Amino acid sequence: MRVARVQLQKGCITTQDVLGLTDYPIIKKNTTLTDELIAILETFLVQEVEIEPFLANGKKFTPMAVNEIKDRSNKSETNEKEFIIEYLETVKAYKKLFLSWQAGLKVEMYDIRKIFVPLFNSAIKHSYVLPKLHHYSNKEDYLYHHCVYVGILAAVVGKNLHLDQREWLQIGFGGALADAGMARVAPTITKKAGALTAAEFEDVKKHPIYSYKMLMEVTGVSDITRLIVLQHHERYDGSGYPFTIGSKKIHLFSQIVAVADVYHAMTSERYYRIKRSPFQVLEDLSRQQFGKFDVRVIEALLQTLIRLSNGDRVRLTSGEEAEIMFVGPHNRTKPIIKIKPGGKIIDLNLTKLHIEEIL
Repeated sequence: MRVARVQLQKGCITTQDVLGLTDYPIIKKNTTLTDELIAILETFLVQEVEIEPFLANGKKFTPMAVNEIKDRSNKSETNEKEFIIEYLETVKAYKKLFLSWQAGLKVEMYDIRKIFVPLFNSAIKHSYVLPKLHHYSNKEDYLYHHCVYVGILAAVVGKNLHLDQREWLQIGFGGALADAGMARVAPTITKKAGALTAAEFEDVKKHPIYSYKMLMEVTGVSDITRLIVLQHHERYDGSGYPFTIGSKKIHLFSQIVAVADVYHAMTSERYYRIKRSPFQVLEDLSRQQFGKFDVRVIEALLQTLIRLSNGDRVRLTSGEEAEIMFVGPHNRTKPIIKIKPGGKIIDLNLTKLHIEEIL
């Protein structure tokens, strides 16, 4: 049966060689298609493919109508806008709670559950939007965006690590409350425009302990959530704080929040540091920060956040615009791109350039 490329899915089996501009096939007959092979077909602008009427798992293949695919795409855009609005409303609600903690009120788990459980569930459904949310953060409200984003990203990464709902909810709450203790740090420090003094940084480094103590007074908080907030700045190599413990004592859930915390902090505009490209940060986490974090967590983070597809338009750190030509399993943060205009093909892995954002 002949189907359009956009109708293909993983598991389809080719019945004929797929040819490009040469006589040598791009994909040979009787090949089981993977996401990577379908991406290659897109790169070579293949429009239609002959395939078996059944998938590799033996199930009947029923291609979705092309117009239905377009309708789903339009619906996805609407859902994306609704999720972003939900995220921004949660940031406003969290800011109100945080200011009450600064005024001396206790953390109420009922309030946390009320605003975060719906958002966590939405984030699971719309995880493809997560790479865009850091754009909505700003210097003034950075801390509130940070707490909300770390919570939802940690919950989604936990889900992608195949943890059950109870577990990824605990992780999400841990991420959202990890910096609650910043309410006990002087605002002159948290909103300082310049670099912190050594004494000021020592005070900031106590915020995991402050968060932990605040949650010790709260009913309805699990022990694992308290442990997460206490350990979210610890590192496997012992270079973290507040207790400089190593990998043997750091809980996996704490590592999930730690990675989410670093990712959002480095991709956001702050008073004392400019934001970096998400792709630079992800590459840094997977290469430069090796040994500080659990490799399983880093891999789950990459799978959660990297949503590049062939044909996507991107802006590079040089300011140039380009089109994604090929994303391989080992070059997810630095794919092969085509500069526009001009058409020059570049393997970003061989350059110092990075993707700044998806257009």
